[in-house]
Amino acid sequence: MIKASRSANGKPRIALFLSALFASSAVLSISVSGQDSFSEIASQTQPKIVKIFGAGGLRGLEAYQSGFLISGEGHILTAWSYVLDSDLITVYLHDGQKLTAEVVGMDPRSEIAVLKISGQGLPHFALDDAVVLRPGAKVLAFSNMFGVALGNEPVSVLHGVVAAKAELSARRGAFESNYRGQAYVLDAMTNNPGAAGGALTDARGRLAGILGKELRSSASNLWLNYALPIGEIKTTVEEILAGKFRPATHEANQKKPKQHHTLATLGLNLVPDFLPRTPPFVESVDARSTAGKAGLRPDDLVLFVNSRVVASCKLLVDELTFIDRLDPVQLTIQRGQELIEIELVPEP
Repeated sequence: MIKASRSANGKPRIALFLSALFASSAVLSISVSGQDSFSEIASQTQPKIVKIFGAGGLRGLEAYQSGFLISGEGHILTAWSYVLDSDLITVYLHDGQKLTAEVVGMDPRSEIAVLKISGQGLPHFALDDAVVLRPGAKVLAFSNMFGVALGNEPVSVLHGVVAAKAELSARRGAFESNYRGQAYVLDAMTNNPGAAGGALTDARGRLAGILGKELRSSASNLWLNYALPIGEIKTTVEEILAGKFRPATHEANQKKPKQHHTLATLGLNLVPDFLPRTPPFVESVDARSTAGKAGLRPDDLVLFVNSRVVASCKLLVDELTFIDRLDPVQLTIQRGQELIEIELVPEP
């Protein structure tokens, strides 16, 4: 059926919901490549999709998004977003199982994250088997858009085609995104609230991409429906699994240097830490300090410290205690829609 709805800002949206539990015989009779029916492909894929719940609920921010399993041991690929900025991330499997997930790692540049739940032998997509799509290819998009699926309800399935494969880059007056690279532009309304992190497959249910976050052109006010090809992010996912982009956690017995870095020694101040997870925005910088000479500015948001994710002021301060004052500090910051690498080198 075709269902009209409105986004948080009141603008109308139309989404085509094709559930695995279709009652219409006309839909059930659709065939793919003369083999499996459309509903069979959807039913086979649904067990690999998960519903993710975390932070949100304020100012129209949805507290849910989508993801899909990429290993039998419970690794989940999803979109990097504020939903994951929570001490408690809940994942529902297709059969209604409710599990707690931990963040393995994330990469703001690719706007993806990997979560981990407990499990063995779970149905999943193999990244090595992902397919490459061409313009005109028929696709299916699986996601929990609008939060229609809770517990064991099936997620939504949209049917469409790849309209184009083009560079997705941030520039003034266009679609702003941290991601730089090729993207599948889709003719289906895939990038609705909650759909981020969902799976894009070909008409046979083979993984092709991950649905991106909502993007709207500041010039034309048009929404872009797109997915990131697995081939563009596969290396990053492997690096996350290998521990390159890891959360800011340390072994309980890991020793700290006697003299370590602090905000004061670096010459920067963060915004007041009033909330349990206050984002580490820079409030002020001493122009004569290490941070000032390196080019750090007020309103910069610190995302990584030495490749460790720091999601709050507290985590950033704690991470500095593990870095000797004589060693440089590598920061990844977000300035507007731009990601910048900054190295803070202490003076001898």
